[in-house]
Amino acid sequence: MSTDANNAAADDEDNALSSAGEQYLTFILNDEHYGIDILKVQSVQGWERVTEVPNSPDYMLGVINMRGDVVPIIDMRSRFELGSIQFTERTVVIIVKVDCRDHERTVGLVVDAVSEVHNLRTEDYRDTPDLGSNISSEYVKGLGLADTQMVILLDVDRLVASGIMEMLSAEAREAAREG
Repeated sequence: MSTDANNAAADDEDNALSSAGEQYLTFILNDEHYGIDILKVQSVQGWERVTEVPNSPDYMLGVINMRGDVVPIIDMRSRFELGSIQFTERTVVIIVKVDCRDHERTVGLVVDAVSEVHNLRTEDYRDTPDLGSNISSEYVKGLGLADTQMVILLDVDRLVASGIMEMLSAEAREAAREG
């Protein structure tokens, strides 16, 4: 096959991939729809009691033991300063694996409800507007149009690394000094 034919085949493959888009698990917080890259999601599970961690920020509800791993559980309503509500049977924990500096970390995100998985194509993306003070734009990849619903697409790596992992690292250093 000629070089031109190879390049054309590669271009066709790239176009097929970009038109296929990316998949996002969408969830609801305060009646707004948010999305995270489906490849970051390990599982979705119902709310269960956590072990509280003393002196942790309000948005860190505690930790759970998941197959031998200690997983911090983050209340996304509290993290985004959206106020608290009573957890219901629809309240779920999205377990995600995130890249934090030089390693991966598993974290649970408590949300009001999971919506569905959407496949967003390039033409479905919109630029990120100024979102005000509750949600830092550094955590937002952009907006996506899923059917007729606008979805705030979150960069879960940045969301978890900024603040949450810093706090956990500080607690680990403190525990090491005390131990």
